[in-house]
Amino acid sequence: MGQRKVKSILLSLTVLSVVAAGCGGGSGDGKSGSAGTNGTPEGTKAPAAANYGDTGGLKLPLVDKPTTLTWMLVSDNPNLGDSMVVKEIEKRTGIKLEIQAYSSQTYKDKMKVVVASGKLPDIFHGLSIPEINKMGAQGALTPINSYLNELPNFKKLYVDNAENNWVMKSWSDDKNNLYSWPIYGLNRDVNHGFLYRKDIFDKHGIKEWTNTDEFYAALKKLKEAYPQSYPYASKTKENIFKDWAYGWGIGGADYPAYYDEKAKTWKQVYTSAEYKAQLDFMKKLYEEGLLDPEFITDTDASWTAKMTTNNKSFVTFDWIGRLDSFASQVKSQTPDYNLRYANPVGPTGNIRTLPKISNFGTVVPNGKNKEIALKLLDYLTSPSGSSLVTMGIEGETYKLENGKPVYPELKDVATVDIKALETKYGMWLEGMYLRPDKRSVYFSYTEKEKEAQDKINGAKKYEPADPILKFTDDETKTIADLRTALDKAANEFATKYVMKKEFGQAQWTEWVQNAEKLGASKFIDAYNAAQKRFDQQK
Repeated sequence: MGQRKVKSILLSLTVLSVVAAGCGGGSGDGKSGSAGTNGTPEGTKAPAAANYGDTGGLKLPLVDKPTTLTWMLVSDNPNLGDSMVVKEIEKRTGIKLEIQAYSSQTYKDKMKVVVASGKLPDIFHGLSIPEINKMGAQGALTPINSYLNELPNFKKLYVDNAENNWVMKSWSDDKNNLYSWPIYGLNRDVNHGFLYRKDIFDKHGIKEWTNTDEFYAALKKLKEAYPQSYPYASKTKENIFKDWAYGWGIGGADYPAYYDEKAKTWKQVYTSAEYKAQLDFMKKLYEEGLLDPEFITDTDASWTAKMTTNNKSFVTFDWIGRLDSFASQVKSQTPDYNLRYANPVGPTGNIRTLPKISNFGTVVPNGKNKEIALKLLDYLTSPSGSSLVTMGIEGETYKLENGKPVYPELKDVATVDIKALETKYGMWLEGMYLRPDKRSVYFSYTEKEKEAQDKINGAKKYEPADPILKFTDDETKTIADLRTALDKAANEFATKYVMKKEFGQAQWTEWVQNAEKLGASKFIDAYNAAQKRFDQQK
């Protein structure tokens, strides 16, 4: 799947939505020396581990006799058995992989059939944490924590590391068994945010805003310069309320629940004073013609037309890949088109902190090859293994130029992205990448994208990440049962509040009462109960 789609999916990935088309995996220095790409002949051993860079303490090969593992994952590549990555893994580890690949469109359904059959591959991914823990409790999956002494890379990253070892508490079952293998460092620091037409701003002497008041003032000046315009346009429909929430300190992966770091308690977004303040600001923009009246209904196509025309709209919220794609799209008509990443909007001045650890639900069934499969996952988490699956083999598939990989065999490919590497080499297979190498093409930024990273990182404009909690079955059911109705009612109310002139304090008070009837407090009580248990754990 394309890199653009991957980036979009990455922002929405949560602990409980694991069957997504993602990308990422491999880190470290991982120089491979003279490693080749042919499979290891039966009866021979792979060369010493030193030839393959930092294995994190694992000794290669991982097996003392040829071993075959089955691995079910997402890919459109029909020739993975002959791919560089699969052959090189066999050469280094002694493990021959039989890849069971399915497209992202069919994988989820196929995975359900396989799970129901009980005939599980040695490694697969795609289930949610509750589903995984239920299977684990039934004895179908292998608890990673039972083999920590044989998994030095996992242990170093997720047990000994104080920042990451929450995984052992939050993803494990009631008996503290962990079955899901995490993915580390998949997300970029900055992937979405406010974008603005710098060429239009410069033309009219408007400075980029540094706070919410300046944002409002900039939109006012744009409206004066282009009376028929609506300076701010949006294509995310009701998600605009969630996108903007971080700037008001109420955003989070568990929206509409958010963790108040000062009060050390979870709170409900939809009944908070901050939420009302956000809606009041949006209402002000709407009433003054600064917010596109079609912000709830705009399609991708209509929004694109507005953002790429010189007199329609000039500010939006979207993915950073749009900075270059829009400019390329209108290059012939508007050669000076210059969309740039802007400062955040809202009292906090912050954006979302993307998680360092992602979950695709990668598991090892409780079969005869379980220890070998776990060791393979550990190798792919090492700098050596992760570099292989996201960078390739230095000196063979790529060479480093100015710290970035260049692929001679792909010199005629217009864009060497993760899809191109998957097609050519079997790299970046969803389910196989476990720790992205930050030198890989996925982290190669354009000048505009690099500016976005530097702007937010330099000022540290990130909302703190909320704790990741482990819920009981009853809590999970409560949250799921209440969330749908709360979200639906809240989005309907917020839309009316912003768009209807007569909506004000009285309607807000009525909404808060209605939200309580829909279970707003009960929803949050589940989070605080889980937080209490989390805090009590060592």
